[in-house]
Amino acid sequence: MDILIQVIVTGIATGGVYGLIALGFVLIYKATSVLNLAMGEFMTLGAFVCFTVLSQLDAPFYLAFALTLVCAFILGAVVERLVLKPLIGEPIISVIMVTIGLGITLRGIMYMIWTPTFRSFPQIFPPEPLQLGFAVIPSGLWWGLILAVAATVIFILIFKFSRIGVAMRATANDQQAALSMGISVRGIFAMSWCFGAAASMIGGIVIGNINGISVYMGDVGLQVLAVIILGGLDSIAGAIIGGLIVGILQNLTGLYIDPLVGGGAKNVAPYFILVLILMIRPYGLFGKRIIERV
Repeated sequence: MDILIQVIVTGIATGGVYGLIALGFVLIYKATSVLNLAMGEFMTLGAFVCFTVLSQLDAPFYLAFALTLVCAFILGAVVERLVLKPLIGEPIISVIMVTIGLGITLRGIMYMIWTPTFRSFPQIFPPEPLQLGFAVIPSGLWWGLILAVAATVIFILIFKFSRIGVAMRATANDQQAALSMGISVRGIFAMSWCFGAAASMIGGIVIGNINGISVYMGDVGLQVLAVIILGGLDSIAGAIIGGLIVGILQNLTGLYIDPLVGGGAKNVAPYFILVLILMIRPYGLFGKRIIERV
């Protein structure tokens, strides 16, 4: 029982980080209806930028974090303007294929700059784990969860209560109506990509601090697809709840299934969940169900 509780608590902490990365997907999808399959590479780039500032410049973490966010906003704006703006009005499959190509390109650039060498993140959080009595959460996972929760709350507050957030919600609901009210839809598209890139890069810092970084850590972004499909592509609450569910199920799979099959089931579990959800409830637990009648 103690092991089960430990695994569930660790799964919740892991799911909180997944939820933050999923939030990056949702913020972009809600405003632009684009599923960015390069989000994993955005995440990896954020981890490498933060790592480089910390290790090469010997800068404090808050400065490395701030510079990573600046990089995220620049990347989001450049991608929206140079890559996706010319594709407005094109079939959605074309846009998705472009995001796949963008991810491959970013991975290749990171491969050339940082090489495929695995790196351990510098110590940025206190090393003491969190003792709960019934469970212990490692330092990296615990502080990563705090950072992920704080970032998620800030993004939600911006989305719900700020003028930019209201404009983003209006654009997500009806672009024509938003234009008639004087909202710059193109500007909102760019801002959505900036916020989405920032959420994914913060997630990359957290994942990198826990597991170390390499050019292949972007594969976590594909695992997060199960999170957003479970919660609903256009649901912020669904991204958070879906992250918690997938994090717990993944850890339970590692506890009960991995010993039976010799390992590896934990990494496959998100994709199994993904296929299962698509078969049963393709719009997710909290996603908007759209029915077209012809």
